Amino acid sequence: MSEKEMLKISVEEFSRVQRYMVLIADKESEAYQAIKERYMDLKVILTASGINLTEIDRIKE
Repeated sequence: MSEKEMLKISVEEFSRVQRYMVLIADKESEAYQAIKERYMDLKVILTASGINLTEIDRIKE
């Protein structure tokens, strides 16, 4: 898989994870915490890859 394809998949997953975080009302739930962990992982991957998250990061945590 090329770097471009990997970045595309990561951006799509980042968007999906944020959507799930918004849908879960209980921020203290196990589900929210697990999704938040993946959100943070993806944020690090995308930032390290040079992706500017300013426009796509709707959670801002």
